[in-house]
Formats: sequence, C-alpha cells, structure tokens
Amino acid sequence: MKPYYITTAIDYTNAPPHIGHAYEKVLADVMARFQRLNGREVFFLTGVDQHGQKVQKSAEKAELSPQVFVDGITGHFTALWDKLNVRYDGWAATTDPRHKRVVQAMLQKLHDCGQLYKQGYTGFYSVRQEQFLTDKERGPDGVFGVEWGEVVELEEENWYFRLSDHVEWLKSYINSHPDFIFPAHRAHDVLNALEGAAQDLCISRPLERLSWGIPLPFDEKFVNYVWFDALTNYISFAGYLAGECGNEGLPDFANLWPSEAHVIGKDILVPAHAVYWPIMLHALGFSDDQIPRLIVHGWWNMKGAKISKSLGNVIDPNVLADTFTADGLRYYVMRDIATGYDSDFSEERLVMSYNKELAGGLGNLLNRSINMAQKYRGGVLTPGSYDDAENAALRQTVAEALTVYLEKMNSWAIHDGIHAAWKIVTHANAFVDSTKPFSLAKDPAQAARLDSVLYHLAEAWVHVSVLLNPIMPTAMATARAQIGWETPAGFVLSDLKWGLLKDGHQLGTPVPLFPRLEIEPPAA
Repeated sequence: MKPYYITTAIDYTNAPPHIGHAYEKVLADVMARFQRLNGREVFFLTGVDQHGQKVQKSAEKAELSPQVFVDGITGHFTALWDKLNVRYDGWAATTDPRHKRVVQAMLQKLHDCGQLYKQGYTGFYSVRQEQFLTDKERGPDGVFGVEWGEVVELEEENWYFRLSDHVEWLKSYINSHPDFIFPAHRAHDVLNALEGAAQDLCISRPLERLSWGIPLPFDEKFVNYVWFDALTNYISFAGYLAGECGNEGLPDFANLWPSEAHVIGKDILVPAHAVYWPIMLHALGFSDDQIPRLIVHGWWNMKGAKISKSLGNVIDPNVLADTFTADGLRYYVMRDIATGYDSDFSEERLVMSYNKELAGGLGNLLNRSINMAQKYRGGVLTPGSYDDAENAALRQTVAEALTVYLEKMNSWAIHDGIHAAWKIVTHANAFVDSTKPFSLAKDPAQAARLDSVLYHLAEAWVHVSVLLNPIMPTAMATARAQIGWETPAGFVLSDLKWGLLKDGHQLGTPVPLFPRLEIEPPAA
C-alpha cells in the first residue's frame, strides 16, 4: 500500500499565523497521527508560500530584502507548529531552489506543448488578491466588492495558460468522482463557478512590476504568477521531476502520488484548488486516477463574523496554547468544529472544555483511578477471576468505542471520533460512582471485587489514551507514563484489545494531567 500522503495549503508569509492557520495544521496533524496509528505509512507535507507582490511591498515598507522578510515571518509559523506539536515529514518553502527548478520545468513543458501564449490585456486588477478581475467578480451594483481590496486598471502584456481548454474535462471529472471534494456539497460551489464562458489564466507578471517571483524559463522579462508557483509545491516536494531537475533528498514520486488529502480552507477552494490545480495537472498529462482529493475545512468565526485583521478580532493561538496548553487547544479546535463546516470560537467554551472535560472528566478519572490503586493495592493490578454485569458493561463500551472511532476518524468526523472515545471516560467515571471502591476496600470479603474494579479502570484508561493520542499526544503519553504502560513498537489500533495490562502490573505515581485553571469565563 502506498503511503498516506497528506498536505495542507502552504501559508502566505505576509503576516504571522492566527487561529485559522493553527486549526488547519492541527487538523492535518491529527489525521496523520491517526493514519499511522491505523497502520499506514504517512508523509505529511506543509510549508510556506513566500513569493508575490504583497510580500515584495511589505518587505519594501519594512526596509528589508524579501528573503529576510519572509524568513522572519516563516519563523513565526515554524515556532507555532513546534509549540502545537505539529509534526510534519516534509517542509515546502517556495524559495527553495529545488521547488524553483520544478516550477520552471513544468512551465517549460506547458509552453512546449502549446498550453501557454502571450497576449496584451487591459482591465482591472485586485492588488490584495494579486488577480485580474472580470465582470463575473462585480457585484449586482457593478462594483467590485470589498473582498478584492484595492482595484486598479492596468494595461500590459502577459503570458496566459489555456485553462478554458480543460473546463469541460473538469466538469465531467467532478460529476464522475463524488469523492474528489469533501464535504461533497462543496462540489456544487465549484460547478457553479464553472458556469458561463471559461476564461484563460494569466500566469505571469512583468518584471518591472514584480521582481519577487520565479522567472519564466522562456521569457526573462516575466516572473511566474503566484498560483502556478504555490500550488506546485504539492508535487515539487513529493519528488515530481526530481531526476530531470537534479533534485535530491525528496520522496519517490511514483510511490507517493496521488495525495489522499489536500487539506485547505473553503476560501481557496475556488478557483485555486478545485479549478486551477486539477486543470494544471491534467494539462501536464496526469491521468484522472492521479488527481488528488481535496479536504475542505470551514472557518472559525467570532459571533458569526469571519476572524480577520480588518475586523480586529484575530485570535493568537500562541497565547491560547500558553494558557490552556497545546493539547488543551488541540482538543478544543478538534472537538468544537465538524470538518468542512464553520464554527464560532468561544472563549467561554474553551475554558469550560478545559476545566470541565479535560481537568474534571479526563484528568480526574486518571488521578482517582491510580490513587485508589496505590492506596488500596500499592499500585499493583490483579485482574483476577471476578466478573459481573457492571464489569462486562464497561468492557462492552470500550470495545464499541473503537469500532465507532475508526468509522468516524476515517470519514474525517474527528469531533465524533473524540465523542466515541469520551463514552469510555463517561462510563468509567460512572463506574467508579456505582462500584464505590472506597467502600469495597473496607470489606475484606470484597477483595476480589475491588481488584477487578481497579483493573477495569486502569485498562479502560489505556484504551482512552490510545484513541485520544492523535488529538492530545503529549498529554496521552504523560498519562501512559503514569499508568506505567507504553505502546509497543509497531502497535496499531487493531492491537487494541482488552487485557493490555497484565497480572501484577505496577502503576506509577499520579500527577494532575490538566490542572484546573482559575479563569472566569467572559461575561456573555
């Protein structure tokens, strides 16, 4: 089986990261960790988009060279990914010489087969989006909307890609491949965008207007337009044309491609990822079987409004991770949003999820399970032969959780996967309340029953720690250390069966997993 190749949209290095960037990377990291736990080899690629007119202008304003400017911004991203425990296998930076060579080789191929042509143009241009606009982008009043920012009229010559030649193929592909875009309803957005007369794509900018880009190999007066540069990272860092371009240290492209998951935000689905990207691949000779799958996530909003600098409601994930821990933040952003849909960021909900669910539910279960075992049995577990309906019911919940968890995680319903694991936590806490180990400990005749209860609690927690590991890897590793059990080499989810803790297993010392935070939720 080929490796599970998962990528995220590369981040534009014109400003530091915000909560939306953090969510996307954690989402991909969780899926990468889950797939590894499920027995798949994984290659996870992420990175930074470093070229473009906005970067060039920002660097000039800061009185820095573009490279120094993007290196500084890139440092903010890599530091945050390290803090949030996002562990990628490949790093894509579009200023990497290996990437530049692939982009130029790809453009030369398209030029040589007649897919590129030069033409003059007079029209309107969005400075913010670095995109030429047509009448399709005008609002009902005939005016370009605020989303385009500053719009200027330009007259210049540029190179164009024959995008229109491939639009009918793309429509047919989308209709015949319902799994191309997740969630499926996003495909309708793409098909709607393809209605009307197809437009070719301007793929260059004159050197006198934009110098911070990859030069066209067949015309030194122009540099490559951002999307042909940025989108190509998904194949350039996967080893595409590595031999032809003399690129070393990259994966075997034939073994890795196609990607099973391009994780992107809904704002860059159309036209970049669902129109430009598959058509670029098709024009280069990629077959239908080699078109990657798009996983489209929604936005984090604030009281229904999109989080953005212009609205002044940007949320700094660094601050949140410092307060709620990286795992606390990872849990919240995975638990409170359904992949593919929007969600409202709520500081009140974040405080509650940490204190009630993580500290009060998950952490408290671990703490009292180990404490009771230490107090009554010196931390030594004895499964014994005692059994009853309450024990059997907890074992059944544990077994059923794995089945549901696998189904939900495989279908990108990560919030439901967490819910499946949490049923064990809820049942185990209720199990403590119903069996009353503190009362059993007072009656020597109930010794076997007490042993079974303590064992069931510890064993259930081992299962929880495995299921929640992709979401909270640091906390779950800490929990397993307290339990005194580590996942064996090569351990996968199919190995998750009752009886992982053997007779005589020694538990460790309990330490609060998520110490309660004394934070008052903000007033509604």
